[in-house]
Amino acid sequence: MQDQNYTIRTMDRKEIDIAIEWATREGWNPGLHDADCYYAADSHGFLIGLLGDEPVATISVIKYGDSFGFLGFYIVKPEYRGKGYGIQIWNAGLQYLEGRNIGLDGVLAQQDNYKTSGFKMAYRNIRYEGIGGGNPHPGSEIVPLSTLPFTTIDLYERQFFPANRSKFTKSWINQPDSHALGIMQNGKLAGYGVIRQCRSGYKIAPLFAESPELAESLFLALKSKVKPSESIYLDTPEINQAAVALANRYHMVVSFETVRMYTGERVDMLLNHIFGVTSFEIG
Repeated sequence: MQDQNYTIRTMDRKEIDIAIEWATREGWNPGLHDADCYYAADSHGFLIGLLGDEPVATISVIKYGDSFGFLGFYIVKPEYRGKGYGIQIWNAGLQYLEGRNIGLDGVLAQQDNYKTSGFKMAYRNIRYEGIGGGNPHPGSEIVPLSTLPFTTIDLYERQFFPANRSKFTKSWINQPDSHALGIMQNGKLAGYGVIRQCRSGYKIAPLFAESPELAESLFLALKSKVKPSESIYLDTPEINQAAVALANRYHMVVSFETVRMYTGERVDMLLNHIFGVTSFEIG
């Protein structure tokens, strides 16, 4: 169906707040400052579908480097679903990322639809919910990331993502209402994590570490930054059994699941060192 009043164009920064608000209504629980960080990743990578002047559909299609992209925020306003507006913005998004290996984290119920566009399942991600509070491990060499050169953090982070995303990383680790911590081992950065305030509770995202023991120390340090009355969330790749075990050890419960899919080959990342995914929306 083609509606002459339906137009698709790039969002400006303010319009990204619409996608964030819709994601909140869908129960995705975005962070308070996600929009600014996501915009830093690719200021041209957010599309909006308008019926006249009314926003009815959104999608994010972030370009990373020359060969990778990530798709998210694929939302159609509920009263306009089933009318063809979603597939049009979906196709526009795929066209923007044409020629790249594209990743997404989709809800399980939609994976068959994504397969028709060439996406293939790589693994599942599981969102665990727990509570804040507690104390850090004594003796852990935990440092604020702000005390380290950004180049050190940026180089370390590139092990866990298929392309350079320095602008996003710098914005993410410096966002308000968050704590960004690293863990040192033999004088070198051996892991880092960020806990940020979301619409509900706090998310630990990402959580990278060289070993399960270092991941647990970082997890406890980040967890301790939040009141015991607050919920915390951790999105773990199910393929990393040590990450799943960490969540279970602290009595976290499954609250949501996604399936990571790619149009090309599964991206070669150190998944056994990824204990918490950065973002279901932009990778």
